[in-house]
This record gives sequence, structure tokens and C-alpha cells, in this order.
Amino acid sequence: MSPPTILSIRRPDDWHVHLRDGPMLAACAVHTARQFARGIIMPNLVPPVTKAAEASAYRDRIRRAVPASLKFDPLMTCYLTDDADPVELVRGKSEGVWVAAKLYPAHATTNSAHGVTSMAQIAKALEAMEKAGMPLLVHGEVTDPEVDIFDREAVFLDKVLMPLLRHHQGLKVVLEHITTREGIGFVEAHPGRLGGTITPHHLSYNRNAIFKGGIRPHFYCLPIAKREKHRLALRRAATSGNPAFFLGTDTAPHTADSKECACGCAGVFNAPVAMQVYAQVFMEENALDKLEAFASLNGPRFYGLPINEERIILRAKPLAAPQRIDVPGGNQSIVVFRPDTPVEWSF
Repeated sequence: MSPPTILSIRRPDDWHVHLRDGPMLAACAVHTARQFARGIIMPNLVPPVTKAAEASAYRDRIRRAVPASLKFDPLMTCYLTDDADPVELVRGKSEGVWVAAKLYPAHATTNSAHGVTSMAQIAKALEAMEKAGMPLLVHGEVTDPEVDIFDREAVFLDKVLMPLLRHHQGLKVVLEHITTREGIGFVEAHPGRLGGTITPHHLSYNRNAIFKGGIRPHFYCLPIAKREKHRLALRRAATSGNPAFFLGTDTAPHTADSKECACGCAGVFNAPVAMQVYAQVFMEENALDKLEAFASLNGPRFYGLPINEERIILRAKPLAAPQRIDVPGGNQSIVVFRPDTPVEWSF
């Protein structure tokens, strides 16, 4: 049976978005808003978003950066630090500013220097979140320099996440941007309590692609892409219909010069092509009938939010999207993600 040429699904949400701030926000926010109704906004600005007032002000800046016609709703998160204030967390949640809090292990990724150095440091904050019904979003990697970069997610599951789940039985957790079959198995083993987001780029390439023909900085992200067996596990999970897995692009813009240098930044900017790439993956896996659940249903149900009524249309024709987007106020640009294999869907 031939795949459909037109795909209509409920408007999806992106449960993991980096929009940055200032000129980068002005350049990038519209691309997320064109595809998604809501986005979980990452708080790793400089300085990080640790107070409800800061999150509210950032939300206002995002709304101003998006044309009103797109009707995009930023869902804000709190950046957890070692001195995270339980009272501030609960107040921000009760006032409708925060929907979740983000755990960055210190120095795990971009702008994570202020992250958590030990789970013991945030025990009271986690207890308060548990009581308030505030989900914890985790960048699931250890930062011990003795642990190989390709093993950091698997070690995190055993050393950090398993004890956390035991100590906080009522806390809902999202393991973000899963990259390993161990991460998939861990989420599958904790139904109801644990969700997992999967990016379009981790579904599209394995670690070999980063070094194909030379070092390719625009394929470098954290967590770093893993072996092919892990990519296949991600594709199986995303297209399985399991409600624990949902869409999270982890779109993370950096200017081209900050990627193409001696010590390049980690991050893939996929916002303009996200749904097109997801559709391609689901088509390749003969699972287009499962795309709406992954993109539009599972996330809202995990977070306890209403499902979007509006619909989007994807068409089966070669991808049409910019190669780069310009950053206002200078001569800088951001390279848009493209898989090595063809994408035969357009938004």
C-alpha cells in the first residue's frame, strides 16, 4: 500500500526547545511557532532562569518575538541549581509561571555551569516539586571525566536516575533527548512515572555521520549521537505507539562561527524542518499512523494539558526549507539541520 501524499494531524507541541534570547530569539522563535502550538522552553540562558519573575519576563519576550497570528504558547521551566529554593519553585508553579523544572548536571552541556553538582543538594527542592505535582526534566548524562562520552547516558540511569525514582516515588520525570537503547528500556520499565523525548536528529543519524568525510560540527550535539543499534532503538520506540515517548526537538541554535571553530558549541538547529524530518522517519518505519500520537497526544497527556484542536498539513514532496537563517543586527547566520538522506515531506 502506498503511503499517503497528504498528512493531517492535530497541531503538535515541542516538549524541549532552546530559543535563546536577544537577536537569537528574534531569529529562531518564529520557526518553532510555525510548527508547534506549545513549547517547553529551556531555561539555560546567561544568567539562567531561576526565579519566577525571570521566567515570566522571558515568556513575555518570547511572545513579542512571535507573530500573534501563530498563537504560540511558551511553557516555562526553572533552572535548578544547588541552592534551588523550594518555596520559589512551588510559588512559581502555583502562579502558572512554571510547568516544570530542569536538571542540568553541572557542565553537562551548553550554559550548564550553574547546574546541579549533587542530587543531595536539591533533595528539598525535589520533595517540594513532588508534592506540588511539578515534573522534573533531566539532561540524563553524568559529567565524570572518567566516563566515556558515549557511556554517560547509560551511567546516569544507574547512578542518578534510579536512586532518584526510589527516593521520590511521586515525582514525574522526563528523560529528555534519549540517545541509547538503555534509555529507551529505562523509560519502558517505568510506565506512568517516566516519559521520554526523542529528537529528529537522533532518529536520523548515528555517530559515524559526525565524522563522515571530516569533522561535521553541525551534527555535533549533546548528548552526542551513538551507535546504529541505539538509533534503531530510538526509531522503534518513537514509532511504537507507546504513550511514554513524545516529541522533543531539542532545537538548539548557535551561530555558524561558534560551531565552525576550534572548540565548537554543541547543538543542532532543527526547528524549520522538525516535523518534516519526523514524518520522513515515521514513513520509513511504515508508521505514519502513529505520528499524531507521538507528536500531538502523548506529551499533553503526560503533562496533564489539553490536546490541541487545530490541525496541520504535511505534504509528500521534497523538503523546502532554508539552508541558513540570518541573525538580526549583524553578519551572523545559523545553519539549519539537514539529514544525509532525502526528506520527502514539506510543511
